[in-house]
Amino acid sequence: MSLPSLYDEEIIERAKQLSSSLLSDVMGRKGAMDPEIKPVTKGKKVIGTAFTVDLEPGDNLFLHEAIYLCTQGYVIVADGKNHKQNAYLGELMATAAALMGVEGIVIDGLVRDRSSLENIDIPIFAKGFIPNGPYKNGPGSINTPIVCCGIKVNPGDLIFGDEDGVVVVAKENVSEIIELAEKKANDEKSRLDFLVSYSGRKLDADSIERLKPGFLKIRHRV
Repeated sequence: MSLPSLYDEEIIERAKQLSSSLLSDVMGRKGAMDPEIKPVTKGKKVIGTAFTVDLEPGDNLFLHEAIYLCTQGYVIVADGKNHKQNAYLGELMATAAALMGVEGIVIDGLVRDRSSLENIDIPIFAKGFIPNGPYKNGPGSINTPIVCCGIKVNPGDLIFGDEDGVVVVAKENVSEIIELAEKKANDEKSRLDFLVSYSGRKLDADSIERLKPGFLKIRHRV
């Protein structure tokens, strides 16, 4: 099976300096998965090339297959159909994925072994926890277009997850979106530095006017 092309290390390193919010903003405030999807692993981002898995509800056979096909650089994105009766993975599968070099796993569904997953090396994003284990019968598919948590994901798209959620950047737009997000990050830093420069000052009417964002000033002039 041919795998999606990985992104250059330079692209990944640049992406690591960004956030899901910045990426979503420059994509027209779109691209974010359902807010139910949350990081299970504390304090970790996930960034990499989408390796997609289509799962039968409550069945993780093809998720097992995906783990052993993956290498470093890939994020497994699994459409679990928002199934809430069975967990799709736990500590054993997450440990195997980490050994294979998988960058992270995003699942439209539930997981288990919470205390272990919260502290494991590999970032896991899921919708919650349940003790019930999965079936292993299939069917399923690997590296086909899927919809995960309300967002279309194609093999090879860029996946970015942090504490705010998971964003998908279409592979054909990655360079442009990263460049736009970098510019927005610089603009926001300048704005934050300006705000912080007023810390401890007594604010008069002129100061408040200077502190207002540009869009408010324009609105008040109309």
